[in-house]
Amino acid sequence: MFFFKKREKTEADLERNPFYKESNALVVYIKCNKCGEVFRSHLRIGYDFIIDYDNRSAPFKIEKIYVGSKCPNKIELRAKFTGSYKPVSIEIEGGKFISKETYEREAER
Repeated sequence: MFFFKKREKTEADLERNPFYKESNALVVYIKCNKCGEVFRSHLRIGYDFIIDYDNRSAPFKIEKIYVGSKCPNKIELRAKFTGSYKPVSIEIEGGKFISKETYEREAER
């Protein structure tokens, strides 16, 4: 009865779309390149997204900076989205995207 079990996102999947849809938010999981701290960020649709009126093909964008409790390293996330919140371009500096399952394993430690 494991026909519909979702598989863990691979690194290639995370490069294309690291965001998970949960109710009225997109959730992203990040790991710091310097200390290995993991983050979960809920980006609320209609609230956290910036409207880019000059760009019709990607009218929404996110620009976030994350700083953890273990080190002063800044993780910068920049992404542009279509009107239906599908990612068009994604950039991350100071960290990398991880899967939800990896976050859950590492957050337990």
